[in-house]
Amino acid sequence: MSDLFHEKVPDEFIDSVVSTMRKADWHQYQILTKRAERLVALDGVIDWPANAIVGVTVEHRDTRERIEALRSTRAPCKFVSFEPLIEPVGDVDLRGIDWVIVGGESGPGARPMEEAWVLEIKRQSEALGIPFFFKQWGGFFKKRRGRLLEGREWNERPRMDWLQL
Repeated sequence: MSDLFHEKVPDEFIDSVVSTMRKADWHQYQILTKRAERLVALDGVIDWPANAIVGVTVEHRDTRERIEALRSTRAPCKFVSFEPLIEPVGDVDLRGIDWVIVGGESGPGARPMEEAWVLEIKRQSEALGIPFFFKQWGGFFKKRRGRLLEGREWNERPRMDWLQL
């Protein structure tokens, strides 16, 4: 995985990736970035294909402004990935967001995620009818902790009208 909007990725390469996404329209593409400023700066020249899901990472309260940046784009489907969620994010404005993902940090030195933080985001998603996906609790042995939240898996996904299955 890499960040398409990293400052070292040339604009021409981003254009080529988006062009390929358009040509391979039978696929669904997820583009996730921490670099919301560059996403917004290039949004005016990117002709987003309908099969693109564009998102930002929000791992703590100081990165919530990325949601507003994402909301300002012309992306056809917008998502927020609260992963790795390393502290409570508080109230977030999820209007105009099509999908929410939450997950804990994994690997050596992973910081624990509290259930209350996840439930706070889930409650806010549900209030707006936004599909909610709980990815994992995280930790060094993330598979041992599993993905159950409130006794079940949460695998909701955004509706993609272009996808004809």
